[in-house]
Amino acid sequence: MSAHELTLDISGMTCASCVRRVERALTKVPGVQSCSVNLATNQAVVQLPSAHAVKSLPGHLLAAVQAAGYDAQLHQAEQAPPTANDHGWAVGAAVALSLPLVLPMLLQPLGVHAMLPALWQFLLATPVQFVLGWRFYKAGWAALKDGSGNMDLLVALGTSAAYGLSLWLWAPWAQGDQAAHLYFESSAVVITLVMLGKWLEARAKRKTLAALDALRALRPETALVMEQGQAVERALSELRVGDTVMVRPGQRVPVDGRIIEGRSHVDESAITGESLPVPREAGQGVMGGTLNAEGLLLVQVTALGAESALSRIVRLVEQAQARKAPIQQTVDRVSAVFVPTVVGLAVLTLVGWALLSSRGWEYAIVQAVSVLVIACPCALGLATPATLMVGTGLAARMGILVRDAQALELLRGVAVVGLDKTGTLTLGQPRLLACTPAPGLSTEEALTRAAALQQGSQHPLAQAVAHAATERGLPVYGVQGFEQVAGRGVQAWVNGEALSLGSTRWMHERGIDLQALQPAIEQALAQGQTVSVLSRGGEALAALSFGDELRPQAAEAVAALQRLGVRCVMISGDNAQAAQAIATRLGITDVRAPVLPEDKAQVVRELRTGLPPGQRVAMVGDGVNDAPALAAADIGVAMPGTDVAMETAGLTLLRPDLRLIPQGLALSRAVTRKIHQNLFWAFAYNVVGIPLAALGFLSPVVAGAAMAASSVSVISNALLLRRFRPE
Repeated sequence: MSAHELTLDISGMTCASCVRRVERALTKVPGVQSCSVNLATNQAVVQLPSAHAVKSLPGHLLAAVQAAGYDAQLHQAEQAPPTANDHGWAVGAAVALSLPLVLPMLLQPLGVHAMLPALWQFLLATPVQFVLGWRFYKAGWAALKDGSGNMDLLVALGTSAAYGLSLWLWAPWAQGDQAAHLYFESSAVVITLVMLGKWLEARAKRKTLAALDALRALRPETALVMEQGQAVERALSELRVGDTVMVRPGQRVPVDGRIIEGRSHVDESAITGESLPVPREAGQGVMGGTLNAEGLLLVQVTALGAESALSRIVRLVEQAQARKAPIQQTVDRVSAVFVPTVVGLAVLTLVGWALLSSRGWEYAIVQAVSVLVIACPCALGLATPATLMVGTGLAARMGILVRDAQALELLRGVAVVGLDKTGTLTLGQPRLLACTPAPGLSTEEALTRAAALQQGSQHPLAQAVAHAATERGLPVYGVQGFEQVAGRGVQAWVNGEALSLGSTRWMHERGIDLQALQPAIEQALAQGQTVSVLSRGGEALAALSFGDELRPQAAEAVAALQRLGVRCVMISGDNAQAAQAIATRLGITDVRAPVLPEDKAQVVRELRTGLPPGQRVAMVGDGVNDAPALAAADIGVAMPGTDVAMETAGLTLLRPDLRLIPQGLALSRAVTRKIHQNLFWAFAYNVVGIPLAALGFLSPVVAGAAMAASSVSVISNALLLRRFRPE
């Protein structure tokens, strides 16, 4: 049974350890197959076994998240995912209370001694510690009850130690005037810096969602609906499928629909990435959110709300951003043991300074606090998902819909690309070039029979036959017992005759004599054309030859992939000669043809055999028959076409421009470089900072500033990816 997905919006997560806890809580719910939680989007994508589970389990899933110490709600398709709460007022209050505590420290090197009395330090630090900082105690306690740890636990332990030490030193039994040696400022400033860092982080994370916000903003809130010949403005929520809307020049198309009157150019760049406006006329479809350039259009509504193309694109990008890349799984395993390890190092630091030095317990506690504070794994949890969020949004603007974040990461390692021919490398709109009848039969008689047979088929060759028959004004006969034989052809009864139309291979398999038509067949195949044979019983009646045109950018795309070191392989269901003729024009030397639809997946698996570790196979296709091959490849890339191909592939091109594939490969490599940079800096902060704190070179205040800076720097570095421009 195919898996079903459910997306939850999670609030309260602060670091990679929180992600681990939420995933563990959700996977414990009976019926959950797998779960992926993303810190950057604050979302969890849960894989369930059936549609029934999608309806019956949400309550249990929400309860599991709440039991783990976090809040959750079902994600609504039309709303943006939540970012961290923007408690700007709380940050402002913390800064106002902490500033009088830290200013004397900053002025002391200048010879200014203005340390506040102990009572004032206590009065300023206490509300920061226990009111503004209560969230750290709450989340830290929840983690502790769960038998794990997180950033909040480290902050709560560290600041409580500094605050408690200050109370101890301020107590009546403390000898002398200890006001100068209190650490109220450390506890308050660390909490303030962590809150400031999370606030800056939330603001930066909102920028990573800018691409999706821009897509959502494309759809107008109202539309002009035709009612009794008049255009009446209505909210989109009031529209129904089948309504007719008017789109004036310069207005955005409000809904997905089919033009029933008018002609114009439509700017689809915001959705498909196509830079030039495309011509649209009666009978053609338009997408909601696109811009009508110069003509007045009447559009019949075909899809609304969540079923519209724009909503589906937004939904798929959201799902891709919420999924987890392979490299993040390694980070999660590290984070699972990170917090306990840090607590252990802090204890060793405490004991080491207290027992092995003359500094005493006061100094030992301060250095242990520094270890706890600088080790908060915020940056570690954000390094990968923040970069992927920017990358998937950038890909959407380029015209590449990323359905699976894993595909975007894996794309960089593609060494072999399998390319379907018809509809992918070619326009997929073949024309009937010739109809050669057997002796004793006219061209019109043969074409009339062929057109009748093809009435029940949606295959491009069938449409070419129907179009040719219509152009000649030939009669259309009824058929009985129509049957489509996958990968071979069609057969039916026409005017009492048992007719078949299909590939020469199928005719040979059935023992039909093609000798009379052989010269015409060989000539067509030599020119790279596709040949179908019309037969009656065991007799061949006619040979029909078809030609297709290359996509304008196909040769350029193949050349670009080859320059990037990628081997291109054509995988086609057409005969070998036709496939080879197209391949020669494109510069492709490896051709696999003819290949039945069910065998394409096996060819993809064969291409993977023998590849070095880290090198992968991608498959590019456009139709239902390509879906198994797209699923079998490491990365499936779907051309704009059938929903099956789009749902199977990890990447979908929003416009039929094959140059997007090498551009996507370049983007993938840029994303991966940025992920590696972020992980390096995230680990570097801890690898360098923890020993410095343990050895006494960092105060808690400096450690808190470094920890906050690490999260902000990681997201800022991810945002630099928005400067990427494909060649």
